[in-house]
Amino acid sequence: MRIAIDAMGGDHAPHSNVEGALAAAREWKDTEIVLVGNEAALTPLLKDRPSNLLVQPASEVIEAEDEPVRAVRRKKDASMVVAGRMVHEGQADAMISAGNTGALMTTGLLVVGRMEGIERPALAPMIPTVDGKGVLALDLGANMDAKPEHLQQYALMGSLYREKVHGLSRPRVGLLNIGTEAGKGNELTKHAYPLLESLSIHFVGNVESRDIMNGVCDVIVCDGFAGNIMLKSIEGTAGTLFSLLKEQFGQSLKTKLAAALMMPQLRNLKSMMDYKEHGGAPLLGLKGLVVKAHGSSDANAIKNAVRQARFAVQNHLVQSISSEISRK
Repeated sequence: MRIAIDAMGGDHAPHSNVEGALAAAREWKDTEIVLVGNEAALTPLLKDRPSNLLVQPASEVIEAEDEPVRAVRRKKDASMVVAGRMVHEGQADAMISAGNTGALMTTGLLVVGRMEGIERPALAPMIPTVDGKGVLALDLGANMDAKPEHLQQYALMGSLYREKVHGLSRPRVGLLNIGTEAGKGNELTKHAYPLLESLSIHFVGNVESRDIMNGVCDVIVCDGFAGNIMLKSIEGTAGTLFSLLKEQFGQSLKTKLAAALMMPQLRNLKSMMDYKEHGGAPLLGLKGLVVKAHGSSDANAIKNAVRQARFAVQNHLVQSISSEISRK
């Protein structure tokens, strides 16, 4: 197995990407990790590297402020584009990037290629839940608008992902809505509901956003606009909550002592809410496996993204989705 990492993408590139790749290569010696990027910048960071960590030169970088489509088309030797081309040409089984999200989606569509039968690939990050299992949410930003048929495909892909990568038997799939009754929602969700019912998946019906983190489903399906708002709301609420806790615990000697006693539990809580623990979000519906790591990913997040990609490749995720879609 070979996994390509866009070494130049992300807020802390290339250092965090290199450190994460080194940790992954040392832990999984059966996997070749290929760092794609500026060789002169990478080589000094790769002292005592294991034999299964390789470098693929790429002379250009897609920056955060670059317009996605123009950058992918003009920067043919950008690290992200080269990694995508490796997947397309079969030189890598998967690619990981913490770079420009729009550019990565464009790379997925224009370089890796869309899977036959899939109308819109979906970005599918994990949202933390109180039971620690998380819920896979799609689409959370690849497409702002969606048709009912797109949500049907998202449901199928999300169910297969949780089954193949996370080992869940008959994952529970919910449709994001403003109420749990079948007739609730806008035209999109009303028309999508019977389409999800028609699939051979465990569809549990409509799910309200307030219930998602309670673990009422394993997969939540929505259009990218609503999904991205939901994700940002959860992230913002969690960040604000931890800031308020920090402020309250620092007000007096008594509260500081209480904080010291509760520190292990607070760290566990923060870990449960930390995106770094999940690695990244797969872009489902492409001919190859593409994983979007968070822009501010540290070495641990990159290592976890490699772990995530390994599971998906080992369990033939892309082939499974292609096979199921071809039956519809």
